[in-house]
Amino acid sequence: MQWRGRRQSNNIEDRRGGGGMKAGGLSIGSIILALVLWKVFGVSPETTLGVTQQIGQATHQQSAPANETADQTESREFVATVLADTEDVWTPIFTKLGGTYQPPKLVMFTGSVKSACGAATSASGPFYCPADQKVYLDTQFFVDMRRHMGIGSERHGSTELSRQDQVGDFAQAYVIAHEVGHHIQTLLGISQEVRKAQMQGNERQANELSVRQELQADCFAGMWAKKNHERTDFLQQGDIEEALDAAEKIGDDYLQHKSHGHVMPDSFTHGTSAQRQRWFYRGFETGDIQACDTFGTNQL
Repeated sequence: MQWRGRRQSNNIEDRRGGGGMKAGGLSIGSIILALVLWKVFGVSPETTLGVTQQIGQATHQQSAPANETADQTESREFVATVLADTEDVWTPIFTKLGGTYQPPKLVMFTGSVKSACGAATSASGPFYCPADQKVYLDTQFFVDMRRHMGIGSERHGSTELSRQDQVGDFAQAYVIAHEVGHHIQTLLGISQEVRKAQMQGNERQANELSVRQELQADCFAGMWAKKNHERTDFLQQGDIEEALDAAEKIGDDYLQHKSHGHVMPDSFTHGTSAQRQRWFYRGFETGDIQACDTFGTNQL
């Protein structure tokens, strides 16, 4: 996958490694500054804290963490490039649909993170939170994906993304595009309708709706890959096979069989390996959002 030299998104919040003592989301230094301005100049602490928090958030989103390694820098640049590619693909699609694309933020974190959907750890894997419209990603997931699933297993060494211009990079881009696919579902009102229907049904019906939602996000990821290749010629030999390999190894049946030795179809929430591969490739083959209607078909 060719990714270097293209635009990088500014919609990145890099929370890797923390960044000093915090109190209610504000630094200790900000609180001290507010108290000094209040005592000496009579400036309201609420005003000072509001301004410093806004400045801190803006800096936090745009600046790299202190002591960032070369691999971490490359990791951030890769993620920012892929996110920019999703923005540049989905913006004209929404324009054709008569709407305006509102890109999500992507939060890079280490170990654990707090979102509007609750706290999560690296073990949760990448996820999208519709409540704050942000994608959350610990890039250690990509390392684990290669190590434990054999995706891009030819590469070893780094604790970050291990030189993105080598094997495994497009599988990682697919994961990001899939989570952005959930953002597309939120913008189109699909996610909201799914949640309503899930609350009205039983557990089996709720799981089936979840499967259809996940497969549609896979289709949107495939659709993004086709559209982005048309505009950047970024795909290389073997990239689509990488994505299909990744789709196989995150299928419910594959994971359940690997963990328990058997599968429980009624408990599936993301789809089988074959379904995930099929819907990703359908999006890639057609490049048509209408072809990604997983809710209007009986054949998943």
